[in-house]
Amino acid sequence: MNCYEAGKLIRSRRMELGLTQKALADKMNISDKTVSKWERGLGFPDVNLIAELSEILSLSIESLISGKCSQNEFMEVNMKNSIYHVCRQCGSITVSTGKAEVTCCGEKLEPMEAKKASDEQKLSVSPVENEWLVTGDCPMTKEDYVSFAAFFTSETMYMVKLYPEWDLCFRIPGRTSGKLVWYSKKQGLLYQYVH
Repeated sequence: MNCYEAGKLIRSRRMELGLTQKALADKMNISDKTVSKWERGLGFPDVNLIAELSEILSLSIESLISGKCSQNEFMEVNMKNSIYHVCRQCGSITVSTGKAEVTCCGEKLEPMEAKKASDEQKLSVSPVENEWLVTGDCPMTKEDYVSFAAFFTSETMYMVKLYPEWDLCFRIPGRTSGKLVWYSKKQGLLYQYVH
């Protein structure tokens, strides 16, 4: 931990948010002298205050402790190359088009790599009216079910949340082509191309 770098980050973020040292101190029920001490690198927030300071400044705890707030470089992004984070505890899904720090249920989530579905794992996609009907053979029990599916083109994404004990059946907008991605606890993150 580098108190000087952390102090510089606290100061710059506080100023970006238009807060004075006193305003930040008042939000945290501490003295403005304490905030000044942090910003000069002469101390670091108490462990009991780090989470609150992180929330107020909209910084990750990791960035706050390291004193570094890395930014992604702008990239021309194809939505088909999105990055997925799935919480194994609660099933929450985060999709990003660049590197992201994601936490859920107290754990840092690592990006998941989607695997190409085998012929047995592929979902059935058939045209119905102006849409595609997607169905599959997953048992959809509480122990193993497809929790979400997403259809990507180069510039759009359409996501469907699915639940146990429902049929694995949903519709997606009909397009010329795209990438269909889905997740189940037992099979993991899978994809197939739709034409």
